[in-house]
Amino acid sequence: MTKSSVRLAIALAVALGVTALAGQAPPAGRATLFEGARLIAGDGRPPLENAAFLVERGKIARVGAKGSIQAPAGAERVDLTGKTVIPALIDIHNHLGWTDQKTNVATKTSFTRELVVDHLRRYAYFGVAATLSMGLDRWDVNPDLPYQLRNEVIPNAARFLTVGRGIAATPMAGPTADYRLGVPYGAQTEEEGRARVHDLHAKQVEMIKIWVDDRNKTVPKLQPNVYNAIIAEAHKNGMRVVAHIFNLEDGKALLKAGVDGFGHGVRDRDVDDEYLTILKQHPKTWLGPNLPARTLPAAEAAAELDWIAEVVPPTLVKRMHDELARRPPFSGPGDMFMIQCRNLKKVHDAGQIIGLGTDANADIGWGVHTELADMVFCGLTPAEAIVAATRTSAEILKLNDLGTIAAGKSADFIVLDANPLENILNTRKIRQVFQRGAALDRAAMARGFATQ
Repeated sequence: MTKSSVRLAIALAVALGVTALAGQAPPAGRATLFEGARLIAGDGRPPLENAAFLVERGKIARVGAKGSIQAPAGAERVDLTGKTVIPALIDIHNHLGWTDQKTNVATKTSFTRELVVDHLRRYAYFGVAATLSMGLDRWDVNPDLPYQLRNEVIPNAARFLTVGRGIAATPMAGPTADYRLGVPYGAQTEEEGRARVHDLHAKQVEMIKIWVDDRNKTVPKLQPNVYNAIIAEAHKNGMRVVAHIFNLEDGKALLKAGVDGFGHGVRDRDVDDEYLTILKQHPKTWLGPNLPARTLPAAEAAAELDWIAEVVPPTLVKRMHDELARRPPFSGPGDMFMIQCRNLKKVHDAGQIIGLGTDANADIGWGVHTELADMVFCGLTPAEAIVAATRTSAEILKLNDLGTIAAGKSADFIVLDANPLENILNTRKIRQVFQRGAALDRAAMARGFATQ
């Protein structure tokens, strides 16, 4: 896990307010015709100007130009003239339940239902419809909670998905040192690796997380014969495998082993031509970049803190501003960021499937918008970044009812005050968030986040 209060002080931002409409949408069961917005459907096609879409029973029934859709008798009409609509976003990589958002502190006794649901509601507040917990659910604290949550529809909250308990070389070799509490499974032999796959299959887990990283030679690394056995056994059981990596050579070996996705890009150096060649031989292998903190000039970093202030207690905002004031003078985005930035552009240009993942444990919700901005900084167009965060991420997680604004999809979408195709930072100008056809009361949610 890499996000922290430091990231909050250096993440990309502009001083944009987040506001909510005074009125609320009609109940999800009532037909509603939304008209007049610029519609960015999330499928990569040009936006539909002056669009209309009909929502019935929480789903999108029809989409077209304004005037082309006949509303049923008794339907509500919502005028969105001057607004932009995009699908709700999806985060394919997080670590929920670790850090209390009111204090920004991780504790060894976290991962309560209350804390995880709080995180899911923060995600929903920022327009995220679903998010995947990547292998560090606190089994030692609450072993049943992840599987309970994945089967629930929680009001005003993003959907919770989990890969179950991740697999590392040892239970102590998964998270970074501050969190090294023996959370993952350990597997040092092929037999142990296959047994862990069977354990997860019994829990109806569809995707398995593995760590192939020695943490700068401080922990043992999952060995090639073991992860080859895990990948083969997972595929035999209809499951997929996503890998945490750091080194270029591990990335090459895992591609050859048939890994399905990467939870991080290569981080030790720039990818070479051999890597790109191997990548092209595995066109279905996806990436959630999880770009690290990008250092910003002080004024932009301060604007980020001002943007999130409405969902963070004032004492914490002040503490983060104080940390920012003590930061050394700005000297560029940072070497670690730029390595991954260049690599993202190279693999994107080589045709790799790109989703959106944040590795979030501290920047819950707003970190998705930071990641969107960073992806654009690294060379993706705003349209490509939005597709990554919507349709592609939904496809990666096999969420067939999310990801685009199209007939038959769940009516999960964001109403924006400005066009993110002109400036990706406009995804932060949220006017309203709709979940299954009903508007969230974001003003009330924000008051609870900032004061509870």
